Amino acid sequence: MASASPSPHKARRKPKRPTTGTVKPAATPPDSLVRTPSFPLAAFLWPARTSSSQWEVLPLILMVVGLFKWAAGLWGYSGFQRPPMYGDYEAQRNWMEVTTQLPASMCYIMGKMGALIDPTWFQLYISRGSEDSTLKVFMRATVFVSEYLTFVPAVIVFVRRYSRLSGVSSWTSSVSLVAILMQPAVLLIDNVHFQYNTVMLGLVVASMASMLAERYNWAAVFFVAALGFKQMALYYAFSVFSYLLGICVFPKFNPSRLLSVAITTIISFAILLLPILIGTLYDRYHSIDSSLEMDETHSQFPLLPFLNGHLDNDSTVYALLRQVVQILHRVFPFSRGLFEDKVANFWCAANVIIKLRNLPQAVLQRASLLATLLSILPPNIMLLFRPRKTALSLAFATSAWGFFLFSYQVHEKSVLLPLMPMTLLLAGKQGLNGEIRAWVGFANLLGVWTMFPLLSRVDLRTPYAILTLLWAFLLGLPPTSWSAPFEGQAGQPLTLKYATALLHGFFYAVMGTWHVINALLLPPTSKPDLWVVVNVVIGAAGFLLCYLWCLWKLACECDLMPSITRSRIKSKTQ
Repeated sequence: MASASPSPHKARRKPKRPTTGTVKPAATPPDSLVRTPSFPLAAFLWPARTSSSQWEVLPLILMVVGLFKWAAGLWGYSGFQRPPMYGDYEAQRNWMEVTTQLPASMCYIMGKMGALIDPTWFQLYISRGSEDSTLKVFMRATVFVSEYLTFVPAVIVFVRRYSRLSGVSSWTSSVSLVAILMQPAVLLIDNVHFQYNTVMLGLVVASMASMLAERYNWAAVFFVAALGFKQMALYYAFSVFSYLLGICVFPKFNPSRLLSVAITTIISFAILLLPILIGTLYDRYHSIDSSLEMDETHSQFPLLPFLNGHLDNDSTVYALLRQVVQILHRVFPFSRGLFEDKVANFWCAANVIIKLRNLPQAVLQRASLLATLLSILPPNIMLLFRPRKTALSLAFATSAWGFFLFSYQVHEKSVLLPLMPMTLLLAGKQGLNGEIRAWVGFANLLGVWTMFPLLSRVDLRTPYAILTLLWAFLLGLPPTSWSAPFEGQAGQPLTLKYATALLHGFFYAVMGTWHVINALLLPPTSKPDLWVVVNVVIGAAGFLLCYLWCLWKLACECDLMPSITRSRIKSKTQ
């Protein structure tokens, strides 16, 4: 009997498990949102996942977000029917009044535009405290239009570039775009309370987007413009400097790039100051005193006292130098105290135990400078030596948290500055997954909560509750949903997930309890600010945690610390 012929098919070898290297686990898809929506905002945009182009979805997003922003402006505003001090609304209107009626050394184009509609809106002195309904529409429109000309386009461009860099799908980036544009703190402060922070924030985001596109000269131009619009942009100055210097030095020194960025920055500052200096020369030529209603101390050199008595008060050099020094004096307001009102930072919280305002101002200034430097040096040193695009948002957020917690003369609304770059993390890799979404949501909800006393004073409790709970619901965050803190990130230890959930849960419970106590119980007559002080202490502790989390994530992103997630994935594949 003939023997059976051998089979032409070879037996398949069982693949060996790799012994070295890192392999991405199959259980972790690059975009977890593609399969199932895990929170309401993703579910609302779920039908758009099959769209062939993001431009089909973008107009819808802008219209819906714009509707919410305009509707938010239907509520009252800061200082409404509260003479004689009024509030931020009157402060902004007053600037348009005085800068269009006083010498040519100052001018606001919005005031000129408004005067074309109704000259009485900005009549000098007479128009103070105007509550004209048409003026309110105009003022709200200036915030809305300026935001859609600066902040919204900058965020769209940044999200698009950052998402591509992180390998995130266009649909997921659209979800993160809505979450960023609906940020409750920005809505409440700019569109309800009334300010123009989005212009400055938009210019900063435009600078960050330019860095992602490797257009470093434009990054310098946009940041100088942001600094000129509002000096609070200084919170990001060290990060901008560190990244631009680092990208010129590492991995290889590029002298032409360094020189180009330096010259662009100098020219940008010169263009920024030119109208003020030309206006000063114009006033001097026409014998106009541009120091109207300023006392003798303000007409000197507050930051450069050694110049007093060494210059001729009638000289042109004196007039120009005084303008520049006064600008610096406004940028560094050392005369206004360590902190303003009750703000949830380290100094105001420490003031509960040690009455810091009883200490000499010089001591407080040095202590603030030292603490601020110690907090911002670590993230900026990392960014300088490891200038990575993916580290930008984390570095900006960490540096801004350091400034907010420890710098001199901080306001409650300054929390918008660290919140903005931290919220941009939603557009990055796994940004909408549990860990990052939980921490970004925690920071935003805590930030809005610390501003409740400010909003409550001007009867804005209703928009506070509606806009905050709406954003929390859309992103599946507490108190509407407790899934995000428990989701964590792929490969994250279970103990870390539960520790994060318990930590956030404690703060959310305290915040909710505080609201109940604040609504039902009056503080003791001997301590009328007791509930506000508790708000400050809890807020400062939570913000310190946000700073430490951002610093830790930045160190992991720069490969200066082993990532727990990466190390667990590696151990599973070995």
